Amino acid sequence: MATLILVRHGRSTANTSGVLAGRTPGVALDEQGLAQAAALPGRLADLPIAAVVSSPLQRCLETVRPLIDARPGIATHQEERISECDYGEWSGRKLAELADDPLMSVVQQHPSSAAFPGGESMRAMQARAVDAVRDWDARVEAEHGEGAVFLMCSHGDIIKSLVADALGMHLDLFQRIHADPCSVTAIRYTRLRPFLLRLGETGDLGSLTPRENGGEGKKDSGGEAVVGGGTGAA
Repeated sequence: MATLILVRHGRSTANTSGVLAGRTPGVALDEQGLAQAAALPGRLADLPIAAVVSSPLQRCLETVRPLIDARPGIATHQEERISECDYGEWSGRKLAELADDPLMSVVQQHPSSAAFPGGESMRAMQARAVDAVRDWDARVEAEHGEGAVFLMCSHGDIIKSLVADALGMHLDLFQRIHADPCSVTAIRYTRLRPFLLRLGETGDLGSLTPRENGGEGKKDSGGEAVVGGGTGAA
């Protein structure tokens, strides 16, 4: 069966400013994010990638651009179903402000029941992403044969929800998963079950270093996940 390489977009200007970008247009990669994207072709040089499928949001398209440029002729596609969660009225707001919203505890502890005001539910987010991945997996295998490899560039919460599905985890547990900017996660889908081959690999273990203030100059998170995904290593 085909192997899926999931890449979270590189670090964005919203990541570094502590804003929940959601689907807000014009959110680009920052300087480090551009460097992460530039390094991606080298990191994936040994993989015979048959197709690149990206979220249509700018930060994802910028992330895969160096890879596409390095491999002329590779099939490229955009897929709305792996776009960022629609956070509705939360989009564009500071994460620090949202921390006190009563909905945040639901997002952290019982995400399967969380729905963002004016946006979508986290269950709907996972369902559309899983459908997209399985559709593309079947398409890539049909076009390129068993053993084909394809890449999808998406967003933190999308990738975490896909990993949870692959592991047979309830969505309520998906906040235990973490994926840094431009990290690589690999899943192989088979007729009977998926296999998680890699999770959140960046080639840089700096993000594992304990930080005195919980990282990025912020107070300790108290074990809560960053909605939308963290900023990665400094």
